Amino acid sequence: MNFLRSILVLTVALSATVPLRADTVDGVKAIVNDTVITYGQIQDLMVPIVDSLRRQYSSQPDIYQQKLRQAIDDSLEQLIERQLILHEFEVKYSKLPDSVIDGVVQDKIRDRFGDRVTLTKTLQAQGMTFEQFRVDVRDQYIESALRSQNVAHNIVISPYKVETYYLAHQDDYRLDSQIKLRMITLNRSGIDDSNTVALAREIRAKIKEGATFQEMSAVYSQTSQEHQNGDWGWMERSILRKELADASANMKAGDISDVVVTPDACYIMLVEDVRAAHVRPLTEVRGDIEKTLRVQEQGRLQKEWIDGLKKKTFIRLFDS
Repeated sequence: MNFLRSILVLTVALSATVPLRADTVDGVKAIVNDTVITYGQIQDLMVPIVDSLRRQYSSQPDIYQQKLRQAIDDSLEQLIERQLILHEFEVKYSKLPDSVIDGVVQDKIRDRFGDRVTLTKTLQAQGMTFEQFRVDVRDQYIESALRSQNVAHNIVISPYKVETYYLAHQDDYRLDSQIKLRMITLNRSGIDDSNTVALAREIRAKIKEGATFQEMSAVYSQTSQEHQNGDWGWMERSILRKELADASANMKAGDISDVVVTPDACYIMLVEDVRAAHVRPLTEVRGDIEKTLRVQEQGRLQKEWIDGLKKKTFIRLFDS
């Protein structure tokens, strides 16, 4: 069976209304020590992934096939890693007490299914036994515990690393010019609605004569509660609709725009403050950078640990 054919077979299998269990599929994809990984296990793991890919790339079959191949590889790697970790547990640690497994299973039932009855119905629909479910929960618990144990949580990210990352990723923190904006919006009933245009001009005249922008906005503006009194806060000019961006291009702090007329509405803008295009300072983004670097370091440590397990484990992959 060539790879493309196996992809198509896998796709058909995953499209079935009744999921296939691993023990009903003969094809062996890998052996880790003395544990067999079958195509059925890959299928089970990929059911939600394939549904998502099919919805996202339904009109792009080539990209769908590419993403599906990658998902198969990722799922196989996930299953191999689980077996590596389970083997490591068996070698290094004593058997997990039944009382611990029972407690983890009860927690899983409560959190995911609510009660035993719902669990039983779900397992029946999936063709699983309770014992298979219990083994799956045990394996997931062991995998999670050993991953957590072998990848340090207290990773220290030095200020030097943060600053180096910041300097190398300046474009990620660059902001376009911004304005602190108040805006009065009057919706038009149609392109021939001249009454709304006239009302907007009257409102602007009253503001020029001394009425506050907030008062006029509270009385006339047709916007959501989010923008009460016309307050839109800081906004990048680039995200404003073109008519508003053009009208505000040369406005300075304190300026009030002319009435901006569009087919669907009239707008009056007050620019309260202006920020030139700039790169966000390190003090603003330090926390985000530390999180990014911590995730990267955890990924590196995870890969290093898994690679070490692979070096001392028998793994055989079978061609599709």
